[in-house]
Amino acid sequence: MITRRNFCKKTMLLVGGMAVPLAALELFDPKKLLADKSDKDKVRWVFLVDTTKCVGCGFCVKSCKIENEVPYDANVTRTWVERYIITKDGATHIDSPKGARDGFETSQIDLGEGKFLDIKKEDISKAFFVPKLCNQCDNPPCVQVCPVGATYQTEDGVVLVDRSWCIGCGYCIMGCPYGVRFFHPVYRVAEKCNFCYHRITKGMKTACVDACAFGARQIGNLKNPDDPVTKIIMTERVNVLKEEYGTKPQVFYLGLTKEVK
Repeated sequence: MITRRNFCKKTMLLVGGMAVPLAALELFDPKKLLADKSDKDKVRWVFLVDTTKCVGCGFCVKSCKIENEVPYDANVTRTWVERYIITKDGATHIDSPKGARDGFETSQIDLGEGKFLDIKKEDISKAFFVPKLCNQCDNPPCVQVCPVGATYQTEDGVVLVDRSWCIGCGYCIMGCPYGVRFFHPVYRVAEKCNFCYHRITKGMKTACVDACAFGARQIGNLKNPDDPVTKIIMTERVNVLKEEYGTKPQVFYLGLTKEVK
């Protein structure tokens, strides 16, 4: 006879194409990381997105492309902004033309391939913008599936890609449940947001944080209890994307609603 406890121990969940033990799905508690006094001098980079402040201007996307050598006109980007329009009939419409590089100029929903959906203002129940980027997971599946070690995690929690080692197999792209990875159109290697690691390790902010005029994006050190970002994460109601996958994402959201995928 299989007991409930034995069943739970043996249960596996497919995460990003991989079998992950149910035990790995323990919900991430940032307070546990902060409580470790032995790590007081260490750094754990985290990101905070306030969806109530994002206006969908696209400045963050522009700055990211320029800073990180992603071709400006290529239909790929390290960070992007999604627009959510919920109509009074309960339907949710999502678009992100060119990653929102040029913002959202009309109320038309971009369906891709030159097709658009017209939505009348009087039919809209609510609308908002959601910036997205690599979640720098504490349990990153992309690192686990890379066969050559080109994708790796630093001691301060950021997941990086070594372009000189990447063989372009695409396993990490398929393994990411957030869809944040892509093939660089010039270098033909895996590419993604890395929290502008070359900047933050020098005491600078990420390019997208610097470009946001509305304070919708912030980066901080979760190991520092006096960090403004840490204080918000510890005291306010924040959410993460796809917590059920057990990846323990380190991008926290303020104002996230149930419609966000």
